[in-house]
Amino acid sequence: MMKFLFMMIFLIPLCFMKNMFWMVQMVLLLMMFLFMNKNMMMMNFFDLGYMMFCDYLSYGLIILSIWISIMMIMSSENLYKENYYVNFFLFNVVFLLIMLYLTFSVSNLFMFYLFFEGSLIPTLLLIVGWGYQPERIQAGMYLLFYTLFVSLPMLMGIFFIYEEINSMIMYFFKFFDFNYYILYISMIMAFLVKMPMYFVHLWLPKAHVEAPVSGSMILAGIMLKLGGYGLLRVMMMFQEMNLKLNYIWVTISLMGGFYISLKCFCQVDIKSLIAYSSVAHMSIVICGIMIMNYWGFMGSYIMMIGHGLCSSGMFCLANIMYERLHSRSLYINKGMMNFMPSMSLWWFLLMSSNMAAPPSLNLMGEISLINSLISWSWLSMIMLMLISFFSAGYSLYLYSFTQHGKYYSGLYSYYMGVSREYLILMLHWLPLNMMILKIDYSMMWMF
Repeated sequence: MMKFLFMMIFLIPLCFMKNMFWMVQMVLLLMMFLFMNKNMMMMNFFDLGYMMFCDYLSYGLIILSIWISIMMIMSSENLYKENYYVNFFLFNVVFLLIMLYLTFSVSNLFMFYLFFEGSLIPTLLLIVGWGYQPERIQAGMYLLFYTLFVSLPMLMGIFFIYEEINSMIMYFFKFFDFNYYILYISMIMAFLVKMPMYFVHLWLPKAHVEAPVSGSMILAGIMLKLGGYGLLRVMMMFQEMNLKLNYIWVTISLMGGFYISLKCFCQVDIKSLIAYSSVAHMSIVICGIMIMNYWGFMGSYIMMIGHGLCSSGMFCLANIMYERLHSRSLYINKGMMNFMPSMSLWWFLLMSSNMAAPPSLNLMGEISLINSLISWSWLSMIMLMLISFFSAGYSLYLYSFTQHGKYYSGLYSYYMGVSREYLILMLHWLPLNMMILKIDYSMMWMF
């Protein structure tokens, strides 16, 4: 695991050299394939050491992080063309990737906390430095304060756990079961805000709308998954506590997921709509983790990977249209089928994956999550039906609104999609729909 860390650290000087924009991307691509070809033992933990370890959960999320970072560089070609602080942008992306890589691979809970919070800084710089509107400062503050407000109690909780069991290695947590209400709340609230859970989700749409395309991609693709990863890791310690209190989180998430799905129909900003749909998807993931059964854990993991690819691809599409029309309004982005018929196909493919149509990973994740939720309580079926139905509803609403209709009369110059854009979209869609062929690996990581 250390060799990949060094590879990323030594990539930093390359970011500050002239005309190395695509070179950085190629090195990351090389690293991605080296990491994929690691000799994976069929064991619960492999590469287990004092500092770093890897299991299927970390493995999938690290690969997703590297992949999304490659796509971020690829979709930000505008910065390269205009030479808009491009070296610092590359440094920011590589630094963020280092933070994410370490978050997913360290075995020490305190180190995990450190990198979990550390990934906030480059994201903030992305939003504030390369965002489009003046409100980006406010969005950055939202992101910072929502996350930091709940992370201090978590730090206290980590110190308390160390005081109790004299170890912070995550591997040992399964031997302990803490039965303290305040510890439970302080440890999981940081992750629930990061997910985000309904009621503490307001920072997400704001951050997405103000962020540049790369910021939106990493936010939707990886940052939300940090919360899910953290929950999956610490839930081992709070089994008894969670059985007492899980109905609270499940109820909030199911009701919130339904309400957010309705809220998606009120959005006029494309990015805002995609961001709210992320909240709806993540609410089901929270339910799957909270009820603590096998189907739920598996489903939430698959859903996180699927949503990371799908949501990131949709933000790419929104940006492709923004680069041409300089607006994200649904009223101006109409009739796109006239101008970009091929792009229309990609809109449809990614929208269909977003509404969990086969053969996407989202479908597999949703089936597992629905299975687990109904085995927990048949009453949850009502909300699940509504969330699934409206999920298809707002995806089709977004598709038909942007692709059909009379195009904006103020449009005076336009250019079709370029091969780079189609490549980005294909690299989002292919893994999203091909990985279902090897779904058995995703369903095995707990053994």
